[in-house]
Amino acid sequence: MDYSLFGPSGLRVSPLCLGTMTFGTDWGWGSSEEDSKKIFEAYIEAGGNFVDTADVYTEGSSERILADLIAADRDYMVLATKYSLSNTTHNPNKSGNHRKNLVQSVEASLRRLKTDYIDLLWVHAYDYLTPVEEMMRALDDLVRAGKVLYIGQSDAPAWIIAQANTLAQARGWTSFIGNQFEYNLTERSPERDLLPMSKAFSLGTVAWSPLAAGILTGKYIGKQNKGEDGDRMDGSNSYRFNARNQKIAQEVVKIADEVGTSPAQVSLAWIRQQGVIPIIGARKLEQLKDNMQSLEVKLEEAHLQRLDRLSQVDLGFPHDFVLREGAQKMIYGGMVNQIKGNKNPNLKR
Repeated sequence: MDYSLFGPSGLRVSPLCLGTMTFGTDWGWGSSEEDSKKIFEAYIEAGGNFVDTADVYTEGSSERILADLIAADRDYMVLATKYSLSNTTHNPNKSGNHRKNLVQSVEASLRRLKTDYIDLLWVHAYDYLTPVEEMMRALDDLVRAGKVLYIGQSDAPAWIIAQANTLAQARGWTSFIGNQFEYNLTERSPERDLLPMSKAFSLGTVAWSPLAAGILTGKYIGKQNKGEDGDRMDGSNSYRFNARNQKIAQEVVKIADEVGTSPAQVSLAWIRQQGVIPIIGARKLEQLKDNMQSLEVKLEEAHLQRLDRLSQVDLGFPHDFVLREGAQKMIYGGMVNQIKGNKNPNLKR
């Protein structure tokens, strides 16, 4: 397995990140400790070193299970966890991005993980209440204390991340090196702002739900949310059942048949060819092994075009406006084709 530098850092990470929201059965589903160990060991044996968890996953069991799994070679692991969310409904300060919740959450994660430091701490979701200055300064304090090595932002608007990193760079604080968001063939809205912003700031990009909660494996085609043997999609994901997503899943299955691989591998390969690291989560060892084999899949341009036609999203204003031929004529004085260094594929040539 090859490794890549993560964002504007020297941190080396594997091309697939192991998601551990499935580690533990506290939520009524997921993997037992024994199965979690098999999944983890198979990932490590294949060369993976990037593991993603969160303080709220399976009521903390995910971190507790990982503690024993990473203990044998802690320094090998790039361990990422998150703070911000809470299942508690009686304490107004046990959730959010503010300093109090940050410090308490990180201390609790360190205890559960039985480690002295977290390699990458994600802000799990932006809360719209905590001032960006407070959040970034508090995160910087933890980095300076050695309890966190790197920081990243998950599930936040592009302008928040841009504001946070600009502020941090101006004041000499630690900046985000990564951006995590939902991204897959059925959810391409990050292409409007999150991905271009990440590229502008050289951020590492990580995709959660790369298989759209199973839609892109093809197992729900024609089932109308009535799968069998555990394949029924729960209510929180039922919104994914629509005609557009069914058509995308059908095309993924067709391409998988042509390539001689699985639909999941096609979907993961597509994400990687966009320059994004997929978070692969599995409840069964065979699912992990299938996902790992996506590293051997490279889609041809014709396949990419077929998938793009079905799944592309409108960029919306102002992106569509400034890329119109008439607008470009005025913006570039009718000379866009004569401007050297024009590498933007969206600009008319």
